[in-house]
Amino acid sequence: MSATPSVPRYGVIEQTPAGDEVARAVEKLRLVGYAVLESGLGADERAAIADAFERVTRTQCERYGRAALEAIDEHNTLRAPLAFDDSFLRLAQNERILRLCDRLFSGAYVLNQQNGIINPPKRRYNQAAYHRDLPYQHFVASRPIAVNALYCIDPFTADNGCTKVIPGTHKVEPFPSDQVVCELEIALQAPAGSFVVLDCLTFHCGGENLTERARRAVNHLFTLPFVKPQVDFRSLLAGRNFPERTRRLLGLDDTHPAPDIETYYSQRRAKIRSNAADG
Repeated sequence: MSATPSVPRYGVIEQTPAGDEVARAVEKLRLVGYAVLESGLGADERAAIADAFERVTRTQCERYGRAALEAIDEHNTLRAPLAFDDSFLRLAQNERILRLCDRLFSGAYVLNQQNGIINPPKRRYNQAAYHRDLPYQHFVASRPIAVNALYCIDPFTADNGCTKVIPGTHKVEPFPSDQVVCELEIALQAPAGSFVVLDCLTFHCGGENLTERARRAVNHLFTLPFVKPQVDFRSLLAGRNFPERTRRLLGLDDTHPAPDIETYYSQRRAKIRSNAADG
């Protein structure tokens, strides 16, 4: 791979230092609100995730009923697939994505939600409208509050309705005018096995799938711990034992309000002991 050529410039006395691909993704996120990051997964691992996606799709349709899911417009979404197959729990702990989150959040974050997403061919799709993944919020922050990491099971192409973004909208409060949206929107094409990563305040949507096959993806929303989760992983995964790092990522220990003062004090004692052990 050839070295990046020096970019001509003058009057510049400060510059972000060069870094690896994770550092470059962090830099892009801060500048324009999106990046594409390779997962580093091999072909066998990618195939296993795709197979697991199909299994969980069948399982959720059988358990909850296809007609019932269609009635609430949930038939193209898999909720919390990590509770159904450990392939998705491993995916949520992808080394490159967690390195990116460590840099963006200084180590303090949780997996707020994980959802499988199906963009069906040539039909209505509930993610096709522009939105933020903290919907109904019209504020911006000096640092990220949440980040999406959308794992591409299938290639993201213009034909199959890849994610579209409006660059820089994580820095402005209102939704842009329709004309400006049409002039600025970008289709984020990405290879299978990569992550499309977004600042959650970047306006984005799924495109129209013009092909004959569904486009599949797994979205992860990593947030600062104070953001209310979509599903209570502590209840959903009750009875399972996980390593400490996984417990922290899933918010299994200390992201829920204490039901009483005594429990709060008990949690404080446990946290102090844990901090002392880490130090």
